Amino acid sequence: MVAGPMEEMVRLALSEDVGPGDLTTRLTVSPDAETQALIVAKQDLVLAGLDPARLTFELVDPGVQFNSRAADGDRIHSGQALVEIHGRSASILTAERVALNFLMHLSGVSTLTARFVEAVKGYPAKIVDTRKTTPGLRALEKAAVRSGGGRNHRFALYDGILIKENHIAAAGSITTAVRRARAGAPHTLKIEIEVESLVQLEEAIAAGADIVLLDNMDPNEMSRAVEIADRRVLLEASGGVNLDTAAQVAATGVDYISVGALTHSAPAADLSLRFL
Repeated sequence: MVAGPMEEMVRLALSEDVGPGDLTTRLTVSPDAETQALIVAKQDLVLAGLDPARLTFELVDPGVQFNSRAADGDRIHSGQALVEIHGRSASILTAERVALNFLMHLSGVSTLTARFVEAVKGYPAKIVDTRKTTPGLRALEKAAVRSGGGRNHRFALYDGILIKENHIAAAGSITTAVRRARAGAPHTLKIEIEVESLVQLEEAIAAGADIVLLDNMDPNEMSRAVEIADRRVLLEASGGVNLDTAAQVAATGVDYISVGALTHSAPAADLSLRFL
């Protein structure tokens, strides 16, 4: 991610939390006091979010030293120190919550992603994210998915073609929608279409789709879809996949499993900042 958009995200978060100033710290902490602190994991996790956390401290006070002891994507154990921080106590206190919010949320995304990746280990299927992201944080959340071993679906509406149910309804048919997309899209761009039945799958293949999203199909239908497709298109399973069902879905032979929960429902990882 380029620094510009990330800096905008961090500045917005600081504006929201700090506003015109940290009242508690200004009234209780000497501006000359300095300290050393550690950010410590309180659970096992997969780390993500170091860059926005580091930038948070830099924007509050460029003199704060932020020394990471791990990297995004590392598996961290409960009790392990991730980051050592040194600088003005007031600056560290002011930046603390925003930096931890980024680390906790994004490490939560990467940790949940890693659990899904582990659940389908041994199968060819790849775990991918969706556009069901926190408004304004998509680039950070998709980076966290990669840190957890997952893959990114299209980033936004402008960089990929995914024809969904309402597009089909508006166009009149799967065939018409795919034909129109093919006529206007660059030759380098793949066309994906969502289907809800095996009949629609056959129409999508005949229409020339490159990827077919199997929406809310049960494993038996997915297995049949894999047989029908016979490697002529890539298949993506989507809709309600969870940690208990991911392996069963992967076993059907689909190529991708998209999971909105990676970004919209990942529980925050438990981290704390401690003064030494």
